[in-house]
Amino acid sequence: MKHIETFVWGEDFLTGIASVDTQHHGLVELFNELSEALMTGHDLDAGEAYLVFQRLLNYAERHFREEEELMRRSGLDTRHMRAHADLHHEFVEQLRGMWSAKDTMSHAAEVFLSFLTSWLGLHILGIDQSMARQMVRVRSGEDAAQAYEAETHPKDKSTDAMIRAMGTIYKVLSKLNLELSTINRQLEQRVHQRTFELEQSNLALVQANHKLEVYSHTDGLLNIANRKYFDQRLEEEWLRAIRSQQPVGLLMIDVDYFKRYNDTYGHQAGDACLKSVAKAAASGLARSTDLLARYGGEELVVVLPDTHLDGTYQVAQDICAAVAKLKIPHAGSGAAPYVTVSIGVASLNPPRVSSADRLVAAADQALYQAKKNGRNQVHRA
Repeated sequence: MKHIETFVWGEDFLTGIASVDTQHHGLVELFNELSEALMTGHDLDAGEAYLVFQRLLNYAERHFREEEELMRRSGLDTRHMRAHADLHHEFVEQLRGMWSAKDTMSHAAEVFLSFLTSWLGLHILGIDQSMARQMVRVRSGEDAAQAYEAETHPKDKSTDAMIRAMGTIYKVLSKLNLELSTINRQLEQRVHQRTFELEQSNLALVQANHKLEVYSHTDGLLNIANRKYFDQRLEEEWLRAIRSQQPVGLLMIDVDYFKRYNDTYGHQAGDACLKSVAKAAASGLARSTDLLARYGGEELVVVLPDTHLDGTYQVAQDICAAVAKLKIPHAGSGAAPYVTVSIGVASLNPPRVSSADRLVAAADQALYQAKKNGRNQVHRA
């Protein structure tokens, strides 16, 4: 099936800030992935669509935090930073609210994607472009307040009018969406009043089954993908790599001397330690297509599609450093006075007839060598 691109990325959306543009592109990719899941699946409650939605929401929140920190470091006017942060918060709340109310919409996928499209265009073409222009002015020595005031008198009035119109459409659309969901809910209650209890019971059962499906893909402690979902995604990426003849990278991550950590500090502290390590590992993944999962016990895995050995090795180095930077005390470690990880790295360009087990075995062997060499290090296959 042909890949659906609801929102097409182009040079007009570039702000000139590399980190922001990279994250915007990541948002667009996730948005299009969600669009494809919704429009082709016709089932908004499907586990796959829910997982993509959660990835989009998490990625957006991370992008917003980093963008707000960038504005603070750049010394922008507080009026702009406040307004910008309010828009971020408003979007997250609206997105969550619309997802919760989607079951009451007669054409939920179309409504949901129309809202996202209008917001994405407004966000990138509007306030983010203004932010970038103010940063340029401040870097050139202009006062932050003057840079902000300059944005209230745009030179390109036609572009400003278009953005204002888009903003109006976005606000109206978000309001109408919620109003329509309320109206649809009331109509549905009138039409199905006589069978209300039965329908509620069936709906609860369907939702419970779908939640079970989602939970079956998620590790309950670390709130990342579990072994089952890892196996599924790795197989999918391997088959895709066979078709495209592009490499697949894999990291096998083991927390050094974790049994000693549990014995020293207790299992509750061990759980908190694993959560911190997983969060640090996730911070080292830049692309929405990368997957972090719990492999078992204190072992994590990372799947890196379209990634050669050097790139895979660099990601592993970043994760190793991020965990060490946490400085979690570990008196029982034989590698360092704080918690560290050992990482095995492998990347293969799969033969036409092959299994992903080859990649897992190579990464596992590399992990074994890293531990044998003294731990707290990265070893490539």
